Amino acid sequence: MATVVTTPRTEEDVLIEQLGYDDHFHDHHDGDKFRSNFLTTYVFSQDHKIIAKQFLITGMFWAVIGGLMSLIFRLQLGFPEESMAWLKPVLGKWIEINPDSGMGSLSPEFYYALVTMHGTIIVFFVLTAGLSGTFSNLLIPLQVGARDMASPLLNMMSYWFFFLAGLVMFASLFLSTGPFAGGWTAYPPLSALPQASSGSGAGMTLWLVSLVFFVVSVLLGGINYITTVLNLRTKGMTMWRLPLTIWAFFITAIIGLLSFPVLASAFFLVMFDRGLGTSFFLNEIYIGGQALDHVGGSPVLYQHLFWFLGHPEVYIIILPAMGIVSEVLSVHSRKPIFGYKAMVFSILAIAFLSFIVWAHHMFMSGVNPFISNFFVIFTLIIAVPSAVKVFNWIATMYGGNVRFTAASMFAIGFVSMFISGGLTGIFLGNSAIDIQLHDTYFVVAHFHIVMGVAAFFGMFAGVYHWFPKMYGRFMNETLGKVHFWGTIIGAYAIFWPMHYTGLAGVPRRYYRFDTFQTFSHFDELNKFITIAAIVTFAFQLLLVINFFYSIWKGKKVTVQNPWGATTLEWTTPIRPGHGNWPGKIPAVQRWAYDYGKDGKEFIPQIQPLAEGEADGGDH
Repeated sequence: MATVVTTPRTEEDVLIEQLGYDDHFHDHHDGDKFRSNFLTTYVFSQDHKIIAKQFLITGMFWAVIGGLMSLIFRLQLGFPEESMAWLKPVLGKWIEINPDSGMGSLSPEFYYALVTMHGTIIVFFVLTAGLSGTFSNLLIPLQVGARDMASPLLNMMSYWFFFLAGLVMFASLFLSTGPFAGGWTAYPPLSALPQASSGSGAGMTLWLVSLVFFVVSVLLGGINYITTVLNLRTKGMTMWRLPLTIWAFFITAIIGLLSFPVLASAFFLVMFDRGLGTSFFLNEIYIGGQALDHVGGSPVLYQHLFWFLGHPEVYIIILPAMGIVSEVLSVHSRKPIFGYKAMVFSILAIAFLSFIVWAHHMFMSGVNPFISNFFVIFTLIIAVPSAVKVFNWIATMYGGNVRFTAASMFAIGFVSMFISGGLTGIFLGNSAIDIQLHDTYFVVAHFHIVMGVAAFFGMFAGVYHWFPKMYGRFMNETLGKVHFWGTIIGAYAIFWPMHYTGLAGVPRRYYRFDTFQTFSHFDELNKFITIAAIVTFAFQLLLVINFFYSIWKGKKVTVQNPWGATTLEWTTPIRPGHGNWPGKIPAVQRWAYDYGKDGKEFIPQIQPLAEGEADGGDH
């Protein structure tokens, strides 16, 4: 006789039955029909949770590729005299063999291609799609109380446009002339003239096509995220009861929707210059002593168009991480988030200001100094809402009963990275100082810490925290903590010394420094940075192993709400099906951060307010 296993009913289950409401979830979302075969369940899925996993795993693949690229060019910088012939079976003709000595070295053209592709992959494919695509998809319907995204079909298309963009970019790595090698910002004339260099040919064309597909992906996703937050919130879920994660994803989607089309327009104009003989970005160009026909264009126009996306892009990357960190710190500190409304208004202020600071990337482009002053002022002002957030994170932890899980440690690490990396931004935001530091390793150190590593820390915190909701199992905490300590020590070991080399004037994007007497005394430091990068990358493989092992072999989640959190995603079954809640969607009664109140460790959002009790979101 078959044994019937029943799950114990929790207080939350009873509350859902009492307070839930039916949103007339239609038959076409019925779980059995939707999971009819492998393709519709896991490949061409319209379930936001599966799509989130697709974004995450694809992003992890690209993170490994982008990281390996950085190791190869770091080997060139750290050990320029060592033979790299052992890489020839992998890199082919990009490793040049000296016929006399038999020594192999990285070709200069491929060095620039690696730097270009590393930047492109990490900024767009990992920290934009991998971070925002994963957690916006996973959490927006679950935390606002929706069955799915507003348009599951558009959501699926968003992922597949991202996947297509990745395929095109990956294909460019195998061209005989190599991938694009003009820097991830793709400034003309290197990007606008196919004949400018070997890396400006077919590799550049594929780069442009790939990123246009990527922009389509971002726009499809952004429309969905915004519509879902505005229109599909459950009963009682006012905007002031939304978790800070949702505010961050919502504002991020708006920024993307306003700025990415500008980047697409720049890419189309570059395509016209490359293929149709126009002169949007070209003027009086000579190649090999021959004057080209291009007259009247301006490469600075491209810089304006690119950085109008490029600076909001920094916040498209960092705001989702900020939202994740706010949620993780509150849950694991067992305290309400400090200054909820101040946090929301700081997100809004950052979003607004991000659109009026783009020219601080262009202080060296001949911009009028009086115009520069405008951008200096607003660049420095944008530090204020960022500082508000930092203060509130620290205040949230202060006096809390902090649980040092892998997720909370990465969230704390994010705050550390954001402070230390953000402070150096004050230097670079000042036009007079930036003129000295422009295109040095100081800039590399600044943006890698404040945007790159910090965003990764937010991403890691989210993966460790919501893995139980994604897969119904826990990741290994011990491995997670080893991953944390290896990553934070390694990241500072890589990027902190670069501030000093930058202050000494060491320029970035140089192929080797041992031929410059001026910079030769940094040889040992370059070796140290390279070794630190290799070790830190090895620690990231711990995460990959932990992640995939835990999907099948991790400790099983046995309770609905393992972290004792208040938000709606923890009221769904341990492994929610398509539609998230099997019966009625629960109604929301209070804000998202009632911890340590009325003698209770936490009070879920679906718990009604007691008579005379104030809702935390109202003040």
